[in-house]
Amino acid sequence: MKEPADKLDIATEEISTHLPDKEIREILYAFKSQDSDTVHAALRELSAVDVAEFIAKIKDDDRQEFLSMYGDALAPETFTQMDQELIRASLPLMAPSYIAETIAGLESDDALVLVETLHDDLKESVINQLPEATKLALEEGLSFPEDSAGRLMCREMVAIPEFWTVGETIDYMRAENDNLPEDFFDLFIIDTAHHLTGEIPLNRIIRSPRSEKIHNLKLEETHPILANMDQEAVAHMFRREDIISAPVVNNNGRLIGMITIDDVIDVIDEEAGEDILRMAGVDSGDLYRAAISTTGNRFRWLFINLMTAVLASFVISFFDATIEQIVALAVLMPIVASMGGNAGTQALTVAVRAIATHEISETNTWRVIWKETLVGVLNGILFAVIMGILAAAWFQSPILGVVIAMAMTINLIVAGFCGAGIPLMLHRMGSDPAVSSTVFLTTVTDVIGFLSFLGLAYLLMV
Repeated sequence: MKEPADKLDIATEEISTHLPDKEIREILYAFKSQDSDTVHAALRELSAVDVAEFIAKIKDDDRQEFLSMYGDALAPETFTQMDQELIRASLPLMAPSYIAETIAGLESDDALVLVETLHDDLKESVINQLPEATKLALEEGLSFPEDSAGRLMCREMVAIPEFWTVGETIDYMRAENDNLPEDFFDLFIIDTAHHLTGEIPLNRIIRSPRSEKIHNLKLEETHPILANMDQEAVAHMFRREDIISAPVVNNNGRLIGMITIDDVIDVIDEEAGEDILRMAGVDSGDLYRAAISTTGNRFRWLFINLMTAVLASFVISFFDATIEQIVALAVLMPIVASMGGNAGTQALTVAVRAIATHEISETNTWRVIWKETLVGVLNGILFAVIMGILAAAWFQSPILGVVIAMAMTINLIVAGFCGAGIPLMLHRMGSDPAVSSTVFLTTVTDVIGFLSFLGLAYLLMV
């Protein structure tokens, strides 16, 4: 049967993953022209994600004026879609009473995201204007460590006693419809002291007769999460156990909240982004920070890199006479260091990812290191042959070809060994390998590359 034309158009239409620049310019023009009807219409039609993107992409001055004029027309969910640094810059532009109203309209986990970005004085003022139940929930959430399950969890959930029937459970959920979480996949079973005793997937409730006892439907295994568990560990557990929601308990085993897969996806995205940025010495909020603040954050990293570059130059200085005699060395030595750095970065990236996903433990640490070292040996031989022939033909010097071939082999072997070994060593020492590994690796590959190339040239050619 042929599909109607309109349905085919919908099915084949390209789905946009961002707000078009044309639409951003139109809204901005309406805003600057004081055409409030058009702006309000756009805010009603756009999703919270699109409005957050619009606010993020306009200039700082325009953003401040826009929020002061139209902040009260924004859906509370708009702020939860923003970068934390942008939330930190945007919320204080509005009155504490409006911030409190916005926070009160969100689920507890999203509300906590907004509250924890506020500076202390504003945070206290906002919390004091919240309903008592919301206030207590947020104060409890703020008492947990940063980046822990207690900060991540949603306090809205469905908790039922196991002596209920399916019919009683369904009737309860219908009666408490306004108090249920927006999205939930499991029901949690508790005893009279609110201790977690099990969980039931929602689909089991729907498929069972009303007379069925709850205790007959609960899963054989539950995956309770302690409130102080690190959010990376939570994400790893979700991935490993292939679950879409999990209960959160305190140290006494009492049920206090739940974490759902959408929260975990945000954690995975956040942690992966942070690791990538840290390897380059930048911060996730740099896009929205003031230039002076961003400069200060990056200066430390660049200063460390300067020191490593000075160390590499110090090694080169020992062979200045050799370089004066054989000018070709100055042309070729960056190649040796660059190849070592790139090969080491490949091994380092594999190792950092394996650490983040818990794929490396004491049982396979050395196997991973030796595997990356072997890759360095094989690539070293292959590129040694290529570069040796090229250098010999370029400068009409077979011995120069032998020197660069040997130096490249040495540096790629060291790059493979250190690229895998350095992050593993730093992880064992309790340091974040994503932050520190690149500096150490660059230093090693530069120093070994220059030392092996210039040292061999001194021994074999001078």
